Amino acid sequence: MSRLLLTAFCTLLTGLLPARAQDVLIPMDEAQGDHLRAYGAVYWALDHGLQVDWLLNVRGGAFLAEAAPEFETELRVRGVSFEGANGAAVLAQAESPAANTSVVRLEKAPKIAVYAPKQTLPWDDAVLLALTYAEVPYEQVYDDDILAGRLSEFDWVHLHHEDFTGQYGKFYASYRGQAWYQQQQLEAEAAARAHGFAKVPELKLAVAEAIKSYVEGGGFLFAMCSGTDTFDLALAAAGLDIVPPEIDGDGVMPGAADALDFSRTLAFQDFRPILNPMEYEHSDLDAPPPPALRNPLADYFTLFDFSAVWDPVPTMLTQNHVASVRGFMGQTTAFRADALKPGVVVLAESPATGAVRYLYGPAGQGFFAFYAGHDPEDYQHFVGDPPTDLALHKTSPGYRLILNNVLFPAAKKQKQKT
Repeated sequence: MSRLLLTAFCTLLTGLLPARAQDVLIPMDEAQGDHLRAYGAVYWALDHGLQVDWLLNVRGGAFLAEAAPEFETELRVRGVSFEGANGAAVLAQAESPAANTSVVRLEKAPKIAVYAPKQTLPWDDAVLLALTYAEVPYEQVYDDDILAGRLSEFDWVHLHHEDFTGQYGKFYASYRGQAWYQQQQLEAEAAARAHGFAKVPELKLAVAEAIKSYVEGGGFLFAMCSGTDTFDLALAAAGLDIVPPEIDGDGVMPGAADALDFSRTLAFQDFRPILNPMEYEHSDLDAPPPPALRNPLADYFTLFDFSAVWDPVPTMLTQNHVASVRGFMGQTTAFRADALKPGVVVLAESPATGAVRYLYGPAGQGFFAFYAGHDPEDYQHFVGDPPTDLALHKTSPGYRLILNNVLFPAAKKQKQKT
């Protein structure tokens, strides 16, 4: 990705920030007692008109906010650690050309949508857990809302662990006899008919195309687990039938696996769909760790270190208090590095295998970020397992990566550097 494209989105505020004598510093290093709720506190400050700066690579990605009694009360109630600070001195140090640090002004509280079904499914979603625990407001939307054009109301959209190929998560082999699976299928088929589609894959493709248009128009998309690869697979398979007859009632189109159109995708290319309904994989994009590494003690990934001056976007998305994060599995655990499209930036990878765990890239006027795996604090989450209690994981580095994305659209857009 070119340096100019990054700076067009968010130029660093060198020398342009007004000095503030006394501010509130929210550290995001080991001194922070609740990293996750700190993001919600920053969102609260923005929503109440307070000025907030994100100090990139300063104390784990600290925040500097205007001092206000009501904000300090909010921080105490939420259990978020904070300190008094000389704002002018902090900003001057963060903007020093001698250090790999910088300052990004957060401009507004972004309006957030989570694409998720109304039906209660026997698994949770890490982003919903993070937003709820951090007390960041969001609105839940689904197919009807997307096709009605409501995405234009939002700055940031997260994709629940959706199967955009219309195969119901490829749970056919294990769960086709379960009531929740059958209910999901009935509701999806009814929704397809209501929108004039003959089959569920056609409905999901239309939804995926609408979401892609939203991103290209300037929106920000975040997805995890199967919401990542099935999104691109559905786009690449437009006009093809890759769904086996056990699921949609008719056969796979001959030659469909060789006819995918990768010019339509956001992040991936040169992959093949897996057409066997009994196999719990959508494509060969997934690159899980080998069996010897499939345990919480051996599996981890490392965050890439970016220039805060010239690469502010990936720097924002990777702010953390650690450089390595414990791995976690999902239906899509990691991405093949050789399947990334040009312009996609790797944010984190598994050093043992080279598989990509976290990435982002531009699409038109917008951006997308894909984060592999299901739950950063549940190594191998199974259907029916209880949701993670984030009160037990207040300093989770894996969940911090999710919440970096929540604040990313709040960053002030600047004129392009020349």
